[in-house]
Amino acid sequence: MRRSSRLRQSGTLILGLLLCAVAQGGQETPGEPAGAHARTLYLVRHGAYSADPEVNPKRGPGISPLGVAQARLLASRLAGMRIRFDTITSSTMTRALETASVIQETLPDVPLAQSASLNECAPPTFRSPAQPPAREAACAMQLEAAYTELFTPPAAAPRHDVIAAHGNVIRYLVMKALGADTRAWLGMSLAHASLTVIHILADGTTVVMSVGDVGHIPENLQSWGGYADPELVVPGAETGELSRSDARWPSRARRRSA
Repeated sequence: MRRSSRLRQSGTLILGLLLCAVAQGGQETPGEPAGAHARTLYLVRHGAYSADPEVNPKRGPGISPLGVAQARLLASRLAGMRIRFDTITSSTMTRALETASVIQETLPDVPLAQSASLNECAPPTFRSPAQPPAREAACAMQLEAAYTELFTPPAAAPRHDVIAAHGNVIRYLVMKALGADTRAWLGMSLAHASLTVIHILADGTTVVMSVGDVGHIPENLQSWGGYADPELVVPGAETGELSRSDARWPSRARRRSA
């Protein structure tokens, strides 16, 4: 009888703990006032790409088959969040715009826009400058304008915005959101199609929730832009059976041939 009583007491305790966990499941992250974040930015680095000296340098090359696969994995992750995204905004450079377009295929109801303030550039760093100081200063001004535009709380309802941009851009914005010296941006690295999440609270305070998250990408498909990055080969691309565009976007080629 005593054993049966103890089992009933243990069962009641476990049930109580489960009910408490369920009740607390919708609460805010510790340290954040309930309902305080007025805007959440989902900063996405573009998918993998291959350098092409023949393309317009202001637009840059498009993403590779690997980049398309990475963007689709990221899109599935965003869709699985069950969040109503308000916008997808990309830079005007091809690799970011194509990444955003892949994401929009999975989130077709979310409008897609472009902003030149998100274009890749190299702001000042603590290291020796890789380009003339005037260009670095111009880049910093561009990214300051992007920060002012993106990190302002909305006047009305909370927002969830996806931003498809570039490694330098995202690293600068993260340093700015942390209140750190933006010249330290080169001290971190971001993988292709990685996800960085930042809350902007109603009073303008920023909370960096994650940086460079690649949990949605298997290890053998992760890349950073180095010589050791993997490649994803599309059947038919090497023999010329697919056009260059179809090699990057095989699903579109299948739709045309259907």
